[in-house]
Amino acid sequence: KWEELYGANPSERSLSLRLAGIIERAYQQTGQRVVILVDEYDKPMLQAIGNEALQREFRNMLKPFYGVLKTLDGCIKFALLTGVTKFGKISVFSDLNNLDDISMRNTYVEICGVSEREIHENLEAELHEFAEAQELTYEALCSRLKENYDGYHFTHNSIGIYNPFSLLNAFKYKEISNYWFETGTPTYLVELLKRNHYDLERMAHVQTDADVLNSIYGDEDPIPVIFQSGYLTIKGYDKEFGLYRLGFPNREVEEGFIKFLVPFYTRLSKVEAPFEIQKFVKELRAGDVDSFFSRLRSFFADTPYELVSDLELHYQNVLFIIYKLLGFYVNAERHTSDGRIDLVLQTDRFIYVMEFKLDGTAEEAMAQINEKGYAQPFEKDSRQLFKIGVNFSNKTRNIEKWIVEKQS
Repeated sequence: KWEELYGANPSERSLSLRLAGIIERAYQQTGQRVVILVDEYDKPMLQAIGNEALQREFRNMLKPFYGVLKTLDGCIKFALLTGVTKFGKISVFSDLNNLDDISMRNTYVEICGVSEREIHENLEAELHEFAEAQELTYEALCSRLKENYDGYHFTHNSIGIYNPFSLLNAFKYKEISNYWFETGTPTYLVELLKRNHYDLERMAHVQTDADVLNSIYGDEDPIPVIFQSGYLTIKGYDKEFGLYRLGFPNREVEEGFIKFLVPFYTRLSKVEAPFEIQKFVKELRAGDVDSFFSRLRSFFADTPYELVSDLELHYQNVLFIIYKLLGFYVNAERHTSDGRIDLVLQTDRFIYVMEFKLDGTAEEAMAQINEKGYAQPFEKDSRQLFKIGVNFSNKTRNIEKWIVEKQS
């Protein structure tokens, strides 16, 4: 259509030459410099993750295409390119030195989202209608919206940004749901995690620096792509060392991402998982420890891909997924450092203090709970306390035994 409007040259056969011709003729014919907007510049590269030959082919096609932005700088007034990831500067945009990366600039933090100020300035009446529809107080609704959709930080010391897609759908339907996560599935991210044998526990509180956050996709570390894709965001900043602490931005992303992981790390399908989690939670709320651990055994059985050298990591990753899923419905806390408790789950009636061993014994796990005094902080609590020692067997690739001590 642009060539119909501004003309074409038969010698311009490649995409890059055709783009250059259009830009140049548009400028010459109108006397006005051109504005160029590119959305999802990285879509071909994302689709080719794991296929190096195809990535190289795409890169070789895109590099001269975007190189036009440099060669015709005098014909261009303004250009804005957006994408999920930064394959950019080293590969696709390696010919360009006139781009200004504004991804982590405080001045632009509100450019791609909605701030709390904007919500109250523009949607105050709708907030009250929404609260009434949900039978919540105005304050409670604002808190729910913040918990589910706020929390994006694109640089340190910046205001939180709400996901506009989810926020506006919530107002449209007057329902709080996982709107954004349902628009796409991050299969390529899970492939990265699996290929890198990544410890999921680290993902929830990883620390890194700006160079890593701004790096292009590589086999060494999946974190930059996960951060750039919006599944992790900046939660804190150590100015002295220039280190960023990352975490899930909000409940919508955390819950959606963890639930998405289930079929990749357990035998359960996406359809089965919610029902299993419901049963887990009901068993915890009822104090039915044996049923809970029998069900937990099934999470480790018949895993969908072979794990030999990484069995211990897989075991840790499944436990991480379980405790995260349970944490959306009960109070869950997990520590993995030496000398600290493995898992605490709390309901309105019960407290569960659990210690897990790999190729040890359930008795050793229980002894550690007692020797280290893991249950002491809860001994004055009115709820019933369960101390549970669990052993995971390398041989059977599953939970071998658990023992329970009840404390009234």
